[in-house]
Amino acid sequence: MAKENLSQQDQHKIQDVVIKESLNRIKHKILVMSGKGGVGKSSVAAYLSVALAKRGYRVGLMDVDLHGPSIPRMLGLKGNMGQSATNGKALPVNYLPNMEVISIEPLLGDNKDAATIWRGPLKIGVIRQFISDIEWNDLDYMIIDSPPGTGDEPLTVAQTIPDALALIVTTPQEVSLADVRKSINFCRQVNMEILGLVENMSGLTCPHCGKIIELFKTHGGMLTAKKEGLTFLGTLPLEPRIVMDSDVGDVGFLDDGELPIAQEFNKMVDKIVQLNENRAKAIPKAPTELPVIKKGADDAKILVVPVSDGKLSAHFGHCDHFAFIETQNGKIVKTETRNPPAHEPGVLPQWLYEQGANVAIVGGMGETAQQLLRGNGIEVIIGAPMDSPESLANQYLTNNLISGENSCDH
Repeated sequence: MAKENLSQQDQHKIQDVVIKESLNRIKHKILVMSGKGGVGKSSVAAYLSVALAKRGYRVGLMDVDLHGPSIPRMLGLKGNMGQSATNGKALPVNYLPNMEVISIEPLLGDNKDAATIWRGPLKIGVIRQFISDIEWNDLDYMIIDSPPGTGDEPLTVAQTIPDALALIVTTPQEVSLADVRKSINFCRQVNMEILGLVENMSGLTCPHCGKIIELFKTHGGMLTAKKEGLTFLGTLPLEPRIVMDSDVGDVGFLDDGELPIAQEFNKMVDKIVQLNENRAKAIPKAPTELPVIKKGADDAKILVVPVSDGKLSAHFGHCDHFAFIETQNGKIVKTETRNPPAHEPGVLPQWLYEQGANVAIVGGMGETAQQLLRGNGIEVIIGAPMDSPESLANQYLTNNLISGENSCDH
């Protein structure tokens, strides 16, 4: 028995070395996960992989949803895995010249509907083999599609690929967000860095009137990201075309520049690429990953809001006056109004800095003014709603302030 245990230990150690060598040839690893099923996690993983490949990156897509693999069907993947002529390792299935895929489904042969009835240890072993026994090429990105929840599969990825980043997918309604918060806590407990949060199925455009129908509410993902101090990667609307396309393995919608989901999805991909490039260059945390300011006993701030007719002014340079709101321990302690100096380029940002402002909550602001304020350490929130200064301050202090479009056009 001792020899058998030693042999298993030796095999495990050897496999660890092979896994490490394989992972060293992959620049960026992203684990796509969700707290619950049915939120479009696999769709995001599949289409993210294709979008990255279309941008010229070398991409590997690893489907570790062993009980419900859907990646091959979404991509219309045909063919079985081959074998390397040099080392006998299995070859992933090529989807594009610069994109390769591995899933449990090609290993099931012709019986694609067979149930995978496996316990934890076997699943852990298969996921490790997906890395050690597969002949992956040198890759820019490895996208890993995990089953919903916080079970064996995401835990194995976290332990086996310690530098993987988590991309968490949710829908806007609370029943999904409750499970997402569990995924966030899971990542923090296993020390997995969270790349960001994506809100999927956020609104459906009526084909008859063109209005947005919020089937699953809205802004839930954005608010959760804000409260948890996470990067919000984007909002993806519902699109009936994708339902039909995914059933036949068609990803052509990504190239349709007129389709709202294609526009939003490609914005999200650009943001993911930028975040990873910044991280790889060892640049200090990207703006969306700034340290979360925790409210404490010595946390005193001055929030400033441009005001016209008692509410937020659309443009901070043309307001009647500014509301200066002093806060302590996350509560408003004093509000006063101050008249600004004459509106000249660069004057207002300097004046606000001299007045001790820490946060500027505005509707619209020119790029130069934003840079001047941020250069002086003042947080700038663009596109705030047209509410009273006190209401906006309370929304900010409770992490419920939703920013929007910059109403300034210069």
